Amino acid sequence: MRQTTIGRRVSCSGIGLHSGKEVGITLRPAAGNAGIVFHARTRDGSRALRPAPDAVTAACLATVLGGNGVSVATVEHLAAALRGLGVDNIHVDVDGGEIPIMDGSAAAFAGLLAEAGIRRQSCTRRVLRIKRPVRYAAEGKWIQAEAYDGFFVDYFVDFPHPAIGAQRMTLNLTPESFSAVASARTFGFLRDVEMLHKAGLGLGGSLDNAIILDDTDVLNPGGLRYENEFVRHKLLDFIGDAAMSPLPLQGRFTVHCSGHGLNNAFLRHLFASREFFFEELVLDERPAGRAAPAARQPAARVCAG
Repeated sequence: MRQTTIGRRVSCSGIGLHSGKEVGITLRPAAGNAGIVFHARTRDGSRALRPAPDAVTAACLATVLGGNGVSVATVEHLAAALRGLGVDNIHVDVDGGEIPIMDGSAAAFAGLLAEAGIRRQSCTRRVLRIKRPVRYAAEGKWIQAEAYDGFFVDYFVDFPHPAIGAQRMTLNLTPESFSAVASARTFGFLRDVEMLHKAGLGLGGSLDNAIILDDTDVLNPGGLRYENEFVRHKLLDFIGDAAMSPLPLQGRFTVHCSGHGLNNAFLRHLFASREFFFEELVLDERPAGRAAPAARQPAARVCAG
């Protein structure tokens, strides 16, 4: 299975969910084995940030990548679209320190990638596959992973709110199945808005880019896109948070009431004992779902794009 990048440069702009300011991104093709690279533009130039579990500097209301004196906030929806559609190598130029929230889902980013086109490269795709069962738990929430030739998620949420309650969804992630979660929007509670604003967060949030709930119902005039939109969005977030692995993960993940913080803590737990939990594979050209182990390849190796 070959690595991929995008066919051409594309851009979009919008409001930052937390800053409330106009922000923008430009997506550019990258060479083989480059990975996903964010470039935070500053007055002094551009500084690169690469996904890694310990590069996540905040994971409360959104996932924030930081390092080199810069940060890029709200990366999870774009990262989910990249992993969901199978983009291995890409440069993401970020203006404003935050990925635009767009409509609160990953649909706009999936559309942007479709506009750019996805191009196969000469390098063979490398992945990190779970090789033995592992469970991580905190405060009644947990994530369990086991070996699987692909990325399968069984996600359960349970919110004490009449419009949400208990919801469950399973997804075997492929570029085709990603559409099942791509347009599910982020959500929040009206009672938390004032607290967020005092903390300088959520300043760009509105009914145009989030599902907002009062104590009993959904406030958005158009209602929900799906009856179970809440668990769909949580599953989307998990895909994006798992994309903070430098290489795509393979495994079967059972997730119980998790969020950005636990998702990142789980990744850090995995990578703290990487040799114990992971095996690095190079995917061959046999039918999907089969993988063959291979010798480790030097990370600096670059293939033709």
